[in-house]
Amino acid sequence: MQTLSPFPLTPAMQSVVSRIARAGHPPLHTLSPLQARAAYAAGAEVLEVPRAPLARVEDFHIAARDGHPLPARLYAAGQGAAPLPALLYLHGGGFTIGGIGTHDVLCRELARLSGCAVVSLDYRLAPEHRFPTAHDDAWDALAWLHRHGAERGIDPGRLAVGGDSAGGTLAAACALQARDAGLPLALQLLFYPGCAPRQDTPSHRRFADDPLIDATQIDWFFRHYLRSDADRDDWRFAPLLAPDVDGVAPAWFGLAECDPLVDEGLAYADRLRAAGVPVDLELWHGVTHEFIKMGRAIPEARLAHAAAAAALRQALDTEVPA
Repeated sequence: MQTLSPFPLTPAMQSVVSRIARAGHPPLHTLSPLQARAAYAAGAEVLEVPRAPLARVEDFHIAARDGHPLPARLYAAGQGAAPLPALLYLHGGGFTIGGIGTHDVLCRELARLSGCAVVSLDYRLAPEHRFPTAHDDAWDALAWLHRHGAERGIDPGRLAVGGDSAGGTLAAACALQARDAGLPLALQLLFYPGCAPRQDTPSHRRFADDPLIDATQIDWFFRHYLRSDADRDDWRFAPLLAPDVDGVAPAWFGLAECDPLVDEGLAYADRLRAAGVPVDLELWHGVTHEFIKMGRAIPEARLAHAAAAAALRQALDTEVPA
């Protein structure tokens, strides 16, 4: 890994990249999935903002279609009696790593800044559970919130779905499925989602050596997740391949300029706009994939948290608790 990036990074982002290089940790793709999960979890909060205290943080389980209990965590900044609108949040990690713990700080920030409840889901990971298990788990959780959210103080009529990276893929696909199932969604909140079937866009070529997620790492993720190359042509993996996107929930995109996935996000946003779907897109310059989990070091991360929370407040008609 190079100490100096050839990409147009902000000074703060360059400093993070340099520090990561000096740390000398082995690349995740050289590890087993279990080792990679442990390594990712160990570093997940190093660059995060301080963990926000919230009025409610509750662990519970949601039953998947096969009866498997999916761990979930509810975050809410207030203790009011009125049901809260909720965001189902789906973590990133290439469908292979990550979980509730690695995205705890981010979900707390979204709950604190938006005034809505955030439900973070531990969907099942590859390679133990390959495609489409992650999607099915995510959809089962969203459908559960619609049917049973009131049991947790959630207003099932005011729901959003969101996620980062692979979680953004899952969120976008769930929004499509929600439209087809007649499940109303106020918003799909997408941080640098994967949307294309193959990694052959100009940004994938330009950032093939991205210091946070390079082409080798992406290939490693998908080798573990996909059952065969044919899965790439399924819209649940590549929302850009959906037969149509008419009538899907309004979308908010938060993208990073120096990210292999940026062209996929732009392309999906363009497709939604062309179908008449309301789209709000913010592109942060000079930052890389994963930047939203670096709020201690990267000012753009804190701006992204605030912008995403503002989109949730507008879509779900919430106010930040005093």
